[in-house]
Amino acid sequence: MPRLLSGVTTLLLLSMVSTTAAQDTKWVSLFDGKTLSGWERIGNEKSVWEVKDGTISGSGPASMLVNTSGPYKNFRYRAEIKINDGGNSGMYFRTTRNPGFSDGYEAQIDSTHTDPIRTGSIYGMCHVYQQHVKPNTWFNYEIEVRDDVWRGRKITRIKVTIDDNELYEYLDFDLTFKEGHFAFQHHDPGSIVSIRKVEVLPLP
Repeated sequence: MPRLLSGVTTLLLLSMVSTTAAQDTKWVSLFDGKTLSGWERIGNEKSVWEVKDGTISGSGPASMLVNTSGPYKNFRYRAEIKINDGGNSGMYFRTTRNPGFSDGYEAQIDSTHTDPIRTGSIYGMCHVYQQHVKPNTWFNYEIEVRDDVWRGRKITRIKVTIDDNELYEYLDFDLTFKEGHFAFQHHDPGSIVSIRKVEVLPLP
């Protein structure tokens, strides 16, 4: 009987730990759908970041919109995004609090811009030239990032998914960016990027 009770107690404790872990790893919204609370524009003061009808809109001269929470290290990060015809933008992660265009990993947002590196690319690291998303069309963009060990070497794994279609997993052996913030890039005056439902799921 004591062994039985011990086994039951162990199962209960494991169940409690599992439940607590599940509660601690919920998706967290980074956009309230109404304001830019928790976000800050970095760059050209004439650039425009505003909320219209529950959507963040970026237009005008080049700039960045940085999330003020964090820093984040291992996570899943997703947003619903739309880019105009000829537009160019980027979804940044592990970037600095005051970033330029080369500070942090950039998941490219580009359907028909003159730059042939399309949506789904990790800019400067893994390039996609096929058009996965048509312009002026909402899509779900998800990035999973975690530090790991592969064949005895430390790496950063970056998994890229568009509309539930996993494109690839990139292994960064250089461990280029250790941790940081999230940001959206507005590339040029001819671009208009729209963003909604921005969420992060922290990972161990």
